[in-house]
Amino acid sequence: MKNIKVLTLAILVSAVSFNCSNDDDATAPSTPTPTTISFSGTYSQDDQMGRPAVNTVFVSAASKNQFNTTIPTGQNAAFQSMFETNLTGLSPAYANAGDANALGQDAAAFTGLLATDVLNVSLDEPTSFYNGTQLLTGRALTDDVITVELILIFGGEDALGGVSGTATSENPGLSDDNVSSNDKAFLTSFPYLASAH
Repeated sequence: MKNIKVLTLAILVSAVSFNCSNDDDATAPSTPTPTTISFSGTYSQDDQMGRPAVNTVFVSAASKNQFNTTIPTGQNAAFQSMFETNLTGLSPAYANAGDANALGQDAAAFTGLLATDVLNVSLDEPTSFYNGTQLLTGRALTDDVITVELILIFGGEDALGGVSGTATSENPGLSDDNVSSNDKAFLTSFPYLASAH
């Protein structure tokens, strides 16, 4: 019986030895073919929103597509006057000559900033849409962006105190969206956004 086991083992080893491939062959190893992704077709940019709600509020309906496809470097020249007309028609904080927002900007200067629809980022300051000191240096997840925008549009010269809960003297009812927090807390690690469940 022992001889049969040894013979069977010898036959199996020789069969395996003759069926193994020779890794020293000169032929190149085969490489898997990557799946090709096609980006052919017609694509268009449908929306542009560096600063939330700015496009929605200040671009007239007939000009939305043009604004969305204009590169930021061309937006100020093409849209600043429209933004200014819409701002002064919307906000009583700019009703009088010399009126300014909390940044000290009159309607022309402020809409010049808004018409170039990009998210400003400072490499030297904390990232914040407004945190009590820094303004438009980026955007943290916890920033109350809509309230800051409402304050700059409606709040007048002394309005940034309203972000920290102080009432603004001009148009206090229009200078806050009254949404002070999310329905769920942000996560403390990546991806930081609250789960949808």
